[in-house]
Amino acid sequence: MSDATQPGSRPSATGYAEVNGLRMYYEVHGGPDRPDLGEDTGRPLVLLHGGVLTIEMSFGQLLPPLAAHRRIIATELQGHGRTADIDRPLALPDLAGDVIGLLDRLGVERADFFGFSLGGLTALQTAIDAPDRVGRLVLAATHFRPDGYHPEIRDPELPDTEGRLPTEGDFRRMQETYADVAPDPGHFDAFLAKVNTMVGSFQGWSEDTLRAVAAPTLIVVGDNDFVRLEHAAELHRLIPVAQLAVLPGTTHMELVQRPGFLLPMLEEFLPAVHG
Repeated sequence: MSDATQPGSRPSATGYAEVNGLRMYYEVHGGPDRPDLGEDTGRPLVLLHGGVLTIEMSFGQLLPPLAAHRRIIATELQGHGRTADIDRPLALPDLAGDVIGLLDRLGVERADFFGFSLGGLTALQTAIDAPDRVGRLVLAATHFRPDGYHPEIRDPELPDTEGRLPTEGDFRRMQETYADVAPDPGHFDAFLAKVNTMVGSFQGWSEDTLRAVAAPTLIVVGDNDFVRLEHAAELHRLIPVAQLAVLPGTTHMELVQRPGFLLPMLEEFLPAVHG
């Protein structure tokens, strides 16, 4: 897990937005203390973390260099990190609606999105539900049907012979971070069960729905990811304006920990200044 207090990674603003019954935590990086990053820089970049993770766990290594050139809005979804869970099942349309509600609260009409895993699903749902709010889209470790995952990811009874699953250390860091920042540290096991229920019930999107995605999209997957490479290639084929990148020697959990691979691609795909 990255050190969230490393130089350059401190947010310029933090807050909570009342959205759809949720008290949603967010951070703005590259904001008021960076006058060079004014309105003329175009769309901000919204970062959406992975399941049971936080802003720091997903983007700690990427935030400082990304925020050096553009405004970043990072948020924590329902039940994650500093955003308390509410009496509502986890569902992608709701999570996307929360993100849209946050943008409304912040006065942001249109943004680029970088979503990792659950964050990628949420970003894609946002692009489907509110295409006018999404500029460019980065989908990291994101599948679009249940069979997009390798069988051992969906069935815990199968052996993890390729080392794709999170390690004991990964799970320990998730639990420790949750205990450190969550409004209700004792809710971890119940929330983990809620996330697993959501993942198990995911049905995905139709091919026609994906063909209608208008946002230019960068699909990023690790070569030893949860997501099958053939599935990532199919997503690349379906979205009309899409690029595909496969990171070598990279598992699901490692994907956003590879700034040397990711940053040049992100800088190319997400120019800092545009309309």
